[in-house]
Amino acid sequence: MEKFAEAQASARKRLEGLSDERAGERWRLTNRSREVFAVPKVALVRTLMFNHLYHHRGQLSVYLRLLDIPVPVTYGRTADENPFA
Repeated sequence: MEKFAEAQASARKRLEGLSDERAGERWRLTNRSREVFAVPKVALVRTLMFNHLYHHRGQLSVYLRLLDIPVPVTYGRTADENPFA
């Protein structure tokens, strides 16, 4: 958990220091000097990094359900909660 906290603090520091101008700059993925695709840095952060985090959160919920452990609330109620009970 300590490594995660360190990585989270580092990422937060870098994102807080990212100006609107720098966020709008193009980030390029290249393969042997050939551009594969290019997106604004802000789009890279959103699509690649945050979606990666959401994916692993989803994986965790599957593992918890397989172990019959109730999924904790992350974005509101879960399917494990019965609002009519």
